[in-house]
Amino acid sequence: MDTIKKAIWVLRIAVAGEFVGHGVFALQVKEGWIKYFTALGLSPAFAQSALPLIGAVDIILAFLILIKPIRIVLLWMALWGLWTAILRPIGGDPIWDFVERSANWGAPLAILILRGFPKTLKEWFQ
Repeated sequence: MDTIKKAIWVLRIAVAGEFVGHGVFALQVKEGWIKYFTALGLSPAFAQSALPLIGAVDIILAFLILIKPIRIVLLWMALWGLWTAILRPIGGDPIWDFVERSANWGAPLAILILRGFPKTLKEWFQ
């Protein structure tokens, strides 16, 4: 296995770990995450009902990235990681909480770049 393939596997495992970890917290309806919903004008009740669904999706994506790193999924994971990192300062946390989460969006983006950015719509789903 060449160095690039090894690096992609390290990133895939790291991204899967991140998404499983966050997914489990979301399934548990982590109390500290409610403020990110209310900062957007959403109710705590909505957050409590949405978090388990978000958690289930995160966990499914984590396993999918280990089975087959589909480009559209990598893009979603990068955008979702960026969005959830941006929510930290929006929710009142210091900007450093955003900075600390750079790998949450950077790692899936790195896999996408290393696999090759798609040139056709079909390639997004490969």
